[in-house]
Amino acid sequence: MPKRILQGVVVSDKNEKTIVVNVERRFQDPLLKKIVRRSKKYHAHDENKSAKVGDIVKIRECKPVSKLKKWEVFTDEA
Repeated sequence: MPKRILQGVVVSDKNEKTIVVNVERRFQDPLLKKIVRRSKKYHAHDENKSAKVGDIVKIRECKPVSKLKKWEVFTDEA
């Protein structure tokens, strides 16, 4: 099964090798037919400590690193 990849903005990098990423999704309300925005924060593992607050990063699913961290920072280096 392919791993999910999400894109969001780093809102915190205070923890050691951990960043908090705010991911926003948009969808149409089924009743009102209005575009609604919802956001969720994900804790992601950042081994190199390369991401700073305000950066746009991609994260992907991985095996659990800790209680909250089930995502890792993903770079498109092909």
